[in-house]
Amino acid sequence: MHDARFPVEVIRDVPVVLAPEEIDITNADVLRTALLEAAAQGTGRFVVDMTRTHFCDTAGLHALVSARKRAQAEGGDVLLVMIGAATLRIFAITGLDRVFRSFSSLEEAIAQTLAVADGPPGPGASPGTGALPGSPPDDAEGS
Repeated sequence: MHDARFPVEVIRDVPVVLAPEEIDITNADVLRTALLEAAAQGTGRFVVDMTRTHFCDTAGLHALVSARKRAQAEGGDVLLVMIGAATLRIFAITGLDRVFRSFSSLEEAIAQTLAVADGPPGPGASPGTGALPGSPPDDAEGS
């Protein structure tokens, strides 16, 4: 069961968590529950739509990072949709913009999720490619 503040919809077979305007310690557990619900649906790859989000504290960041680690351990991933300057800045300051794959539209994120589900990730995903600085790209030979 999920809270109305974090509805989970399935769009084109991709679970999408709709995040609220603010994510903080008061609702991070509800976010964590919604992320678990989304991960349980389908392939373990899902999208968090943060287009309405203008604030996310460390409790929210921790929930997102934990969900990504869990998803990747099971062969999935978490993609984010972010457009707000404040939210983008939080991710840039913490370095999480280099960890999470992020997109400026829900359609782009869903398309990438579907493409990854059909094969290896292609080049050209936007800034957060999931690789940390100095790491080889996903398609590097000899890895």
